[in-house]
Amino acid sequence: MGGLPFDSLYRHGFARVAVAVPRVRVADPAYNVEETLRLARRAAADGAALTVFPELGLSSYTSDDLFHQDALDDAVDAALARVVAESADIDTVLVVGAPVRTQGRLFNCGIAVCRGRVLGAAPKSYLPNYREFYEKRQFAAARENLAGEISIAGQRAPFGADLLFTATNLPSFTFHLEICEDGWVPLPPSGYAALAGATVLVNLSASNIVIGKADYRRALCASHSARFLAAYLYSAAGHGESTTDMAWDGQALVCENGDLVAEGERFADHPQLVTADLDLQRLAADRLRTTSFADNVHDHRERLGAMRRVEFDLPIPETVVPLRREIQRFPYVPADPAARNERCAEVHHIQVEGLTTRLRATGLQRLVIGVSGGLDSTQALIVAAKTMDRLGLPRANVLAYTMPGFGTSARTRTDAHRLMAALGVTAAEIDIRPSATQMLRDLNHAAAEGVPQYDVTYENVQAGERTSHLFRLANQHGALVVGTGDLSELALGWCTFGVGDHMAHYSVNASVPKTLIKYLIAWAADTGQFGPEATEVLQSVLRTEISPELIPHDDAEAEGPGQSSEATVGPYELQDFHLYYLLRFGYRPSRVAYLARHAWSDPERGAWPDLIPADQRHTYDLPTIKRWLAEFLRRFVQTSQFKRSTLPNAPKVGSGGSLSPRGDWRAPSDASAAAWLDELERNVP
Repeated sequence: MGGLPFDSLYRHGFARVAVAVPRVRVADPAYNVEETLRLARRAAADGAALTVFPELGLSSYTSDDLFHQDALDDAVDAALARVVAESADIDTVLVVGAPVRTQGRLFNCGIAVCRGRVLGAAPKSYLPNYREFYEKRQFAAARENLAGEISIAGQRAPFGADLLFTATNLPSFTFHLEICEDGWVPLPPSGYAALAGATVLVNLSASNIVIGKADYRRALCASHSARFLAAYLYSAAGHGESTTDMAWDGQALVCENGDLVAEGERFADHPQLVTADLDLQRLAADRLRTTSFADNVHDHRERLGAMRRVEFDLPIPETVVPLRREIQRFPYVPADPAARNERCAEVHHIQVEGLTTRLRATGLQRLVIGVSGGLDSTQALIVAAKTMDRLGLPRANVLAYTMPGFGTSARTRTDAHRLMAALGVTAAEIDIRPSATQMLRDLNHAAAEGVPQYDVTYENVQAGERTSHLFRLANQHGALVVGTGDLSELALGWCTFGVGDHMAHYSVNASVPKTLIKYLIAWAADTGQFGPEATEVLQSVLRTEISPELIPHDDAEAEGPGQSSEATVGPYELQDFHLYYLLRFGYRPSRVAYLARHAWSDPERGAWPDLIPADQRHTYDLPTIKRWLAEFLRRFVQTSQFKRSTLPNAPKVGSGGSLSPRGDWRAPSDASAAAWLDELERNVP
């Protein structure tokens, strides 16, 4: 796919599909094929590689005993021949529904056609014959088929419910056809198809509408896509079908891995074309990592091995096809306020549960924590206080220490004291500058004599002094040291190894990214959980620049930090984006960069969390993304794994993953990032 433009969704493992619901006339194939081809041309012009039509759409589903009339069957054959002929100039795969006579029987079929070629036909496996349905009166089921091939529109084509249509020019694009009731049975044909490699499951339907049925269909399609780690396309018959005894709503759905990604208008009296951009690489990544999926394949290997593959070239536009799918800027933080509040509450409960259980297991009743006035220690202190509440212990059992060093600002120091007071914990201050100076003097470091030599030794002496004090305080008071570092810092290696902020008895933020930490604090402030004084401090913390505060400010009069973490490691909001897609899915860097540009290049595209004011809605162009992604790759793959290989215990909070060597992430500490950096350089302009 490297020959396609970088801006084309097809280059990066996406595919646009369309679900079409045309107007029909009962038993009028000449009219119906005209409507079908009109929608197919629209879909092709829109860049859709696959277009799906309803069950028996060329004849109409409600033809009843007219299906046994030679005149109707002849007209359907002529309509099919026209679809095949005209598809030569329509750059989309057409999947149409039609009755097919073969072997002296009539089969209800989905037929795939591409650029003048009949790829194959799939007969319906399960014919409903209950309540309002009487399909066995007209049709034979797939199990009654005796032939592997039949003749359609003058071409020999594969025939059966076991066909997998595989694109040779787009990895992971394999589709399978089932028809209406097939998707409602306990073990649908599409399930076996998914195990055999189909990622796009297609259902041609003519489901009539009754009260509540639309919701059930929606849930059914979404659950199929989730269980089978696939996309599920559903096209139901609509306007024009006979209403002698039934009504039709023309429901069009596209689901992917449990999510409804597109839906059309129901009860429309006009033709509909619903498009969606499928993320094939995400489906492939999930299947690759889900070992139970592979085990299920093994258990059904005989049936799956007998399925037939039909290879074809997918009609992929050579021009730019822009991605229409929304890519969230903050994959760890829902933009919807209700969903975000629910997420924050869930994360908070997981953190408190983890720390509560660890305290009970150790038999200890006190916690020691360093409080800097920054984001991470603020969230950890909140969790510590709530843990005491849950255990029925006084918050005074949280022994909180602010430990100003050479770069501590007046603002963060003040906020630390205000927060400790507002939460009712036991507050204290230990000035680490004398002990840090002594260590620098022992090391014969120039900074001990006042020389402004602000190197890594100067910084880590302070980080080490803080952690050393905390552990000895825990010894003294019979307490447990709570770690404060977050997932983003661990991914970037932005922590001091060993005797530093890397180490604790138990960490609560280790699988919570920096972007989510901010929203957890904002949620605590917005919900007023700790009273107005605490809320005011929390809001101040949120407005403070992220900084390790290890180097003195150039301006002695300044109140805020004099050092910026993001100036060194990159914007956390962007690096968290990179982290999510590399850790969760293992995407190649060029795809991550493509997604990042789509998410971050235009402030008007997509939803923003409402807590971000307009003047803080940042944008990043492709060169900026490429620069910081390279920095991320160097740090994540090559230079910082040794820190993650020795992490303290911490609870996993999200499906985006954690970096625990005992959990989601096991990696060598001496790997090279060359392959990742080379791919980024070669494939991102």
